[in-house]
Amino acid sequence: MLKNSFMSVISPEEKKGSVEFQVLSFTNRIRKLSSHLELHKKDYSSQRGLRKILGKRQRLLAFFSKKNRVRYKELISRLNIREIKKR
Repeated sequence: MLKNSFMSVISPEEKKGSVEFQVLSFTNRIRKLSSHLELHKKDYSSQRGLRKILGKRQRLLAFFSKKNRVRYKELISRLNIREIKKR
């Protein structure tokens, strides 16, 4: 699964409570829910859950970008969350 491949990248002392792990978990759940919603378009409860998880991940990423910009860029590039704009 996707989670196991990224667990080796996260150091052992930064496992379950770290921002990287939480973003990884949210990303896995978002991808699962997105594929579920492609089949079940009228599942409004899952749509609401997806929006809540997206908001949580967005807030975590905003916090992480302020805390450590270099690791933030590495994380979003590894997870293919969004494209990094070159300035």
